[in-house]
Amino acid sequence: MSEVIFSVFPSENFVDLGLYQFGWEQCDPSHSFGPAARNHYLFHYVISGTGTLIADNSKGQSITYPVKSGQGFMLFPHQICTYIADNEIPWEYTWIEFDGLRVKETVELAGLNPDQPLYRARYKDIAETMKDEMLYIVNHKDQSPFHLIGHLYLFIDSLVRSSTSTQISKGNSLRDFYIKEAFSYIEQNFQNDISVEDIAACCGLNRSYFGKIFHENTGKSPQEFLISYRMTKAAELLKLTQLSIADIGNAVGYPNQLHFSRAFKNIYGVSPRQWRNENASARSSSQT
Repeated sequence: MSEVIFSVFPSENFVDLGLYQFGWEQCDPSHSFGPAARNHYLFHYVISGTGTLIADNSKGQSITYPVKSGQGFMLFPHQICTYIADNEIPWEYTWIEFDGLRVKETVELAGLNPDQPLYRARYKDIAETMKDEMLYIVNHKDQSPFHLIGHLYLFIDSLVRSSTSTQISKGNSLRDFYIKEAFSYIEQNFQNDISVEDIAACCGLNRSYFGKIFHENTGKSPQEFLISYRMTKAAELLKLTQLSIADIGNAVGYPNQLHFSRAFKNIYGVSPRQWRNENASARSSSQT
């Protein structure tokens, strides 16, 4: 009989590194999931047993990877994949789904990408720490969001340091400065009628070059990030206030309610009103 622990993270207010859901499962023989695609990064670590990952690479080719205990695999946003527990020695694994502005470069630093999704530990002791951090999050779901995000950072640190492909990030201090300036400008002005040109100008850069370095560092265009940031703030207001949909749209830079609702649905898949109703129901259920 399969045993599973599953939790959804209660907050969406973390931009640099956000947590979406996490869990643990002792799978039944031949238990499978997929084919499916996720919206965020999803990492599985195999504690015991074996199984198989079937994932599309960057060229859309389906590749099969055998995975055993002490290894793991990363599922990337919008990557189609299936994973199957072994029929005789089904795996036990723990997982974390996460995303954020710095995740793309961090995952790459760990040597993981759609063409190489398999994690192998170079340092077993650090891999053990990584596993402990994942299980800590799974078993302490009632702790505060800040507490769990702290342990998510420790998990990310262990993932990178334990990887076989860990590289030393030299970074680019000037580029980092520009990106931080852009983040700061967006945080302070997202509710106003700002454009990508405005964000680039605050950094003293032309739009083309700014867009290039922003995408290279975050995996998103400045426009995509601005919309995502605004919708994150809108979701926070929908959850925590009784403001009207029109007022919330206006508060995040959308004076036209129709445009706001369309942008929100593109990010969350449902209208602002439906999202508020569903989350209000979830809150009521968790309090009973």
